[in-house]
Amino acid sequence: MFLIILGIIVFVIGAGLVRSETPFSRFSGRIRVTGIVVISIGVLTASVKQVDAGYVGVKSLFGKVQNESLASGLNFINPLMDVTTIDVRTLNYTMSGVHDEGTKSGDDAIKVLTSDGLEVTIDLSVLYRVNPTEAGRMLKEIGVDFEDKIVRPITRTRIRDNSVYYEAVALYSTKRDEFQARIFKTIETDFKKRGLILENLLVRNITLPASVKSTIEQKINAEQEAQKMQFVLQKEKQEAERKRVEAQGIADYQRIISMSLSDKQLQYEQIQAMKELAKSANSKIIVMPSKGTPIILDSK
Repeated sequence: MFLIILGIIVFVIGAGLVRSETPFSRFSGRIRVTGIVVISIGVLTASVKQVDAGYVGVKSLFGKVQNESLASGLNFINPLMDVTTIDVRTLNYTMSGVHDEGTKSGDDAIKVLTSDGLEVTIDLSVLYRVNPTEAGRMLKEIGVDFEDKIVRPITRTRIRDNSVYYEAVALYSTKRDEFQARIFKTIETDFKKRGLILENLLVRNITLPASVKSTIEQKINAEQEAQKMQFVLQKEKQEAERKRVEAQGIADYQRIISMSLSDKQLQYEQIQAMKELAKSANSKIIVMPSKGTPIILDSK
């Protein structure tokens, strides 16, 4: 646009010199040609617009935004039009309690109230992108600062609206995925109405109040101690069962031996034992009762 205006000015100056009687009047033809060349270059450059990959171009003519967008690459347009490029790649908006970790510096985590009246802090990342076909409407109705106007306020509001349906401990543990799916659905609907596409919603961290966290830790420790005691009792029970089986085996063995030995077999064993004693160098007196066990007396 600048070259077009400059060329018009040069051409007008050259045309004005034709009627003048100054020494420069003889250059009027050249000046007019120069003006025409500058205008031509300006028209050519203003008619070609390059849009980088990952962006779309939104056209506007004298402040009126056009709904049709320009795709990435070289585009030929009305030289009087202005083009605003908008990023349509995936964008990340993070709200975190850690300094310099989120999009905004400082503690930007979302503080919400749960159904049991406790305050829970949530760190969240929103992955979204601009719908290319809605870029013109977005620029006309919202502008280019849609993060502060749409992404941030809608996300924080919907999280607070939905957290009241969950208890703090459930939100921290068993209901976390359900909560994430619920807020994704509501935020996705709101984004779509405004020309944004929600790709993913990541609940990065949920921080419970210190009192609740302490109670949970105590409960976990108690459960671990109970499991440990149960293991010890089970081990003792198994050891007692092992000893019982061992004792039963010995008793069964003795019972089988006593039942299998007859009187003649016992007498035979006695005779064999006395033979061994008779071979001994020590003198012994053996009393042989008619029944019962022999009595051995030392002669010393």
